[in-house]
Amino acid sequence: MLDPTIKTPCIGVCSTGIGDAVCRGCKRFSHEVIHWNSYTPAQKRAIDARLSGFLSQCVSNKLRVTDKALLAWQLEVQQVRHVPHHDEYCWVFSLLKAGAGQIEHSAEFGFEVDIAFRDMPLVELRDLVDREFYILSEAHYERYMLTADLFAGGTR
Repeated sequence: MLDPTIKTPCIGVCSTGIGDAVCRGCKRFSHEVIHWNSYTPAQKRAIDARLSGFLSQCVSNKLRVTDKALLAWQLEVQQVRHVPHHDEYCWVFSLLKAGAGQIEHSAEFGFEVDIAFRDMPLVELRDLVDREFYILSEAHYERYMLTADLFAGGTR
């Protein structure tokens, strides 16, 4: 299988220009936004894997994909932009970003919402997932980018 080109995860809602260490749009770290075009494919894949893993985790905590083939078909029919090499939970998020307010029956799209969140409109659920994705990215940044002792070889 050919190695897919990793495109920029930028969604045009960058907050690093106003001082955020983690972009509220794509969830990359500010230095990753700045240096993206100079990264090697391997570096881009590592960032992409971290982001898609975090997003998948946040989505899968709120819903379950019941029919991956149906979901893929709906993405194609609805012409929803998504990243094919990401998992189906990232695909659901792309679907929710494109039209959460238009989905009445999630089963018709190959997923079901966890019982704890079924009373929440999909638009609110999408926004909740996005906030949790940001919080997870920010926590990762604070733990691994701002912790000098991890790189200094020092002890506590």
